[in-house]
Amino acid sequence: MKRIFGILAISLFIYACGGDDTTVSTDDTDTVTPVTFDRSAMLTNWADNIIIPGYQDFVAKVNTLEAQVASFTDTPNDLTAVRAAWLDAYTTWQRVSMFEVGPAETVNLRLNVNIYPANVATIEDNITAGSYNLDLSSNRAAKGFPAIDYLLYGLGEDDAAILAIYNGTNGDAYKQYLLDITADMKTLSTTVFNEWEGDYKETFVANDGASATASTDRFVNDYIFYFEKHLRAGKMGIPGGVFSGSVEPNNIEALYAGGISKDLFIVGLNATQDFFNGKAYNSSAQGESLASYLDELNAIKDGADLSEIINSQFDVSRTVVSALGNFEQELAINPPTNFLNAYDEVQRLVPLLKVDMVSAMSISIDFADADGD
Repeated sequence: MKRIFGILAISLFIYACGGDDTTVSTDDTDTVTPVTFDRSAMLTNWADNIIIPGYQDFVAKVNTLEAQVASFTDTPNDLTAVRAAWLDAYTTWQRVSMFEVGPAETVNLRLNVNIYPANVATIEDNITAGSYNLDLSSNRAAKGFPAIDYLLYGLGEDDAAILAIYNGTNGDAYKQYLLDITADMKTLSTTVFNEWEGDYKETFVANDGASATASTDRFVNDYIFYFEKHLRAGKMGIPGGVFSGSVEPNNIEALYAGGISKDLFIVGLNATQDFFNGKAYNSSAQGESLASYLDELNAIKDGADLSEIINSQFDVSRTVVSALGNFEQELAINPPTNFLNAYDEVQRLVPLLKVDMVSAMSISIDFADADGD
């Protein structure tokens, strides 16, 4: 990653300082062409067709999860329905996790619903104590989807052992904790959705200039940060030992459910590509997007459209990851060569987004890079 710092430093000096006019030089010409791109239309597409529908769907899935948790804790004799609702909500979360701007940033939504693996010691201490403040940052790894993963899959070696705990001496405390952390997730997600449907959408779209505090610049930074740190590193790099030098299989997502971490990764990868292309949530319709912005700028790399290169690398990444077995199986191989090769393909998207794309758009990266890539 050190080798790209020079490129990033140069980009700081070509930063656009207002309006929607952007200039870009292609790599096969010395001509600088002034381009006008309607950022407001892109922000509107993001808000109306991707972000708000995504949060609406997520809140609906969390509400269903809450209902299934209530049903299960009332009569804890079958884990099937509540586990299905958890997986449905967790899968939907992968599609909205990248939207950590505005209301989600204010409540630290991602940190409050998906720090994994769960801190089992804290969970058990909270349950034993019978009192806990879920608003404390010290409890972030003891709630959200990973904590529910533990409570639905990790309390015993099989379903019978898990159900025995919920029906045992301390069963009421486990039931209450499961209810409470689900309610916490509902409160946070509903707050974010309501604010987007309220005043925040207008604020977001109106802030359509070209500056470090404008919506496009901030969102692009958050989008790249999500891809690099949470999708690439969190879901693959850290478990694969890319940064530590040793495989860390206990750091995979959905550790206790088993066998679904690759599926969650693929959903997240698809969501980031769909967002890049401005694809509407649960629809094939497309609007103004990062891809169309690059096309309007006539951004070229190695003689090809940069948007096409990025989409091609998304496709390659999906293909190689999809060809893997589940992540647990791959990480059990010593060394996990195929897993690490797949990670390398995902990694190739980082400089395309973090260097080439932002340079073309005259957007500066505002977060530090410390993982050595």
